[in-house]
Amino acid sequence: MIRRRFTGGPLVIASHNEGKVAEIAELLSPFGADVVSAAELGLDEVEETGDSFIANAELKARFAAERTGKPALADDSGLSVNALNGAPGIFSARWAGPERDFRMAMEHVERELEGSTDRSASFICALCLAWPDGMVETVEGSVHGHLVWPPRGDKGFGYDPVFVPDGHKQTFGEMDPARKQAMSHRAQAFAALVAACFAR
Repeated sequence: MIRRRFTGGPLVIASHNEGKVAEIAELLSPFGADVVSAAELGLDEVEETGDSFIANAELKARFAAERTGKPALADDSGLSVNALNGAPGIFSARWAGPERDFRMAMEHVERELEGSTDRSASFICALCLAWPDGMVETVEGSVHGHLVWPPRGDKGFGYDPVFVPDGHKQTFGEMDPARKQAMSHRAQAFAALVAACFAR
């Protein structure tokens, strides 16, 4: 498969989350990326109508690349619970409601799991790098583990306080952020993207 390499210059991060933009900018700083966010460029947020993490990441990246004429990078991520047939999945943020109340979202997951002995789950992150001519590269990373109740820890965000990665005893919410980031689904996805598309 022919891979297109990003060799430096402008790169639009198709996100309105400035914390995420800063994290991605830091990850890509060794590769000469001149990062700018969709929010800074006044781009609208894209409705996530895809049926997978990859599809949603691609929708956002393509939109930003087409509107700006520059390469664009987008991600989509969430929690997949085996006993719930992969839910909340691409609806992970929506389970938290318009106020992004993830305590409510975690309670929703726990209610749905009532009576189930299968607590296995994964965090999944999809990344898409799109060019204005329509070419795209997509990758996916995941980390497997199990869910606990009640939530533990106040570090991290989202569903982190109920997720214990395989081989560990602490939840992502209890873990030192640097330790979590080194093994996270986003770290796995970025490692794959860098190997495919970024040259030092």
